[in-house]
Amino acid sequence: MSDPFIRPDWTASPRVNALMSTRAGGVSPPPFHSFNLGIAAGDDPAHVQVNRERFAQALGARPVYLKQVHGTAVVRLGAAQPYATAPEADASFTTEPGIACCVLVADCMPVLIAAPDGRAVAAAHAGWRGLSLGVVEAAARAVCESASCAPAELEVWLGPCIGAREFEVGADVLQAFGAEPLARDQPHFRWRPRADGDARWRADLAGLARDRLQQLGVRGVSGGRWCTVEEPSRFFSFRRDGVTGRMAAGICIRG
Repeated sequence: MSDPFIRPDWTASPRVNALMSTRAGGVSPPPFHSFNLGIAAGDDPAHVQVNRERFAQALGARPVYLKQVHGTAVVRLGAAQPYATAPEADASFTTEPGIACCVLVADCMPVLIAAPDGRAVAAAHAGWRGLSLGVVEAAARAVCESASCAPAELEVWLGPCIGAREFEVGADVLQAFGAEPLARDQPHFRWRPRADGDARWRADLAGLARDRLQQLGVRGVSGGRWCTVEEPSRFFSFRRDGVTGRMAAGICIRG
């Protein structure tokens, strides 16, 4: 069987294990087929539990999932904590082996971050709201502080998300990123009005994230080349399907 996971094409330390699930390799029936990891998506919890156990085995660490709210809160994870209730945050980081920082997505962008020598790792959930508010920068700064390193030393991977050909947005999204909602193309926003003339643009989440990371001083950025909407056999997409499963991106320090 081929590997059902996507693994970052980066130069992070061998001490770091990182991967992202796809639709393949699980036990959930349609419309969650087959590797749904979202407990609140409507799937049978027993199926989700089996899938989550398989994901944990692939990571080689205990995943900690978050109660994601499209904000900027970053929580520090410790292997000794029980985490009976999911922490409310959109990013997590750790300096300890045995525990994995994880985010759930189905169009939003997962961002994985590794410090030099695997001294710290983080995962961030970056939809347009969280990205515009600074969740990726907050996660990167937390890693830098905990690992005593500079942003230029980080490795960052951008996972599959809704792509620049599919992500239709309105003026509010441009304004959230400090762009004027003008009737023309702008950096990371292509002017694509609807047939009735209603103002719409196509947004490039990965491009917006790269810009923000570059402004922070991060040099090692990879990934960001998949569109969840355009590959229905491989990825879950809420924008495309409505009722659907969730994928997870996780990262840990090897024990």
